[in-house]
Amino acid sequence: MAKQINTQLRQAFSSFMTGVTVVTARAPDNTPVGFTANSFTSVSLDPPLLLVCPGRHLSSFGVFDTTEHFAVNVLAHTQEAICTLFAGRNENRFSAVHWRPDDQQSPLIDGCSASFSCRTYQRVDAGDHLVLIGQITGFECSGTPGLGYASSGYFTLNRERMRAHLHQAKCAT
Repeated sequence: MAKQINTQLRQAFSSFMTGVTVVTARAPDNTPVGFTANSFTSVSLDPPLLLVCPGRHLSSFGVFDTTEHFAVNVLAHTQEAICTLFAGRNENRFSAVHWRPDDQQSPLIDGCSASFSCRTYQRVDAGDHLVLIGQITGFECSGTPGLGYASSGYFTLNRERMRAHLHQAKCAT
């Protein structure tokens, strides 16, 4: 019964349209780690804070549970493959993407809509996840539209605008 409720709850949560991010850090041995997350929220402008929620099921959870620095990469509308790559269990994720280290050595993925470098501000245990609050120490914004996700599928503003335009043109004829 609990599994059925969890499946239904996950389906209900997935109806909420969100942006897609890849959260990154460095393991103690300096290996880059990262995971796909749609649990990203701005928290405060003064001080500048954001939050992400790594799941305890992640192979890299121990890194995020103890890290002092991390980065959040807001994926661009063209980066579905990166989202899928970091959502999987591939150990060589970083060899498949172009990235560079920020000032604290957290990986910033090239081509993102925005990226945020953070110092860990607070951790809050929250069931099967950790609420990781970061104080933003630097950020970049490219102006490129972001990638969205809802109901087990990707969407972008560009695609939705194109669909609306085609629909309007079709209705006008």
